[in-house]
Amino acid sequence: MIKKVVIAAAGKGTRMLHLTKNKSKHLIRACEAPFLSYLLDNLLKAGYKELILVVGYKKERIEQFLKNYRYNVRLVDQFEILGKEEYGTACPLKCVKDIVGNDDFLMVYGDSLYSVEDLRDFNIKDKYNYVAGFCHKKPEKYGVLKNSDGFLSEIIEKPKTFVGNLINAGLYKFTSEVFNKASQIHLSERGEYELTDIINLLAQEKKVKIKKIDHWIDFGNPADIMRVTQFIKNENSKNQS
Repeated sequence: MIKKVVIAAAGKGTRMLHLTKNKSKHLIRACEAPFLSYLLDNLLKAGYKELILVVGYKKERIEQFLKNYRYNVRLVDQFEILGKEEYGTACPLKCVKDIVGNDDFLMVYGDSLYSVEDLRDFNIKDKYNYVAGFCHKKPEKYGVLKNSDGFLSEIIEKPKTFVGNLINAGLYKFTSEVFNKASQIHLSERGEYELTDIINLLAQEKKVKIKKIDHWIDFGNPADIMRVTQFIKNENSKNQS
């Protein structure tokens, strides 16, 4: 059974504008609590016991949040390990290699929210890596998953022509092999180290499967606050019924 989850939460969240002046977007309140609390709660409810939170921007505010909400979470400071100049979605992986070791683990972004059921279904103990696919009405705004008989063949970022509506929802199950690929990628055109480049390397060797999920919502700009609030209310009412 998989116990470890790596949560990427080092960024500021510039699209949240003034709301991230004094804290990262992960701590912006939605409904009745900071957004991050709902993600952590759902991970714990899904049975994951070892939560590893990779932080950076306004680290001290997240430390205080964890104390106030009494979460037993291991903090890893990305800026302390890599500095503030090295940037990208692959950076959290570089920071947790020694902590995770040879164990299988989940990885999520700290600005995404999933249902307990979907998180629980990702507790898959086999030799493959998995990426969550979510059907979206506007796939051109995201990374689209190319499916080949259940295996991922490639993630195409923001395609200009239609290639499918199953997008990368930022929920992954990884084997320790992902760390070997992390050392093989280079800076992208955006000047960042991209997690999708690592996944594409694994996909070329037919080591990544696609698993569809039913519920996903991201927390990227101020308009998402109301969407997330409604999502949380719907989940709460579903759990109470």
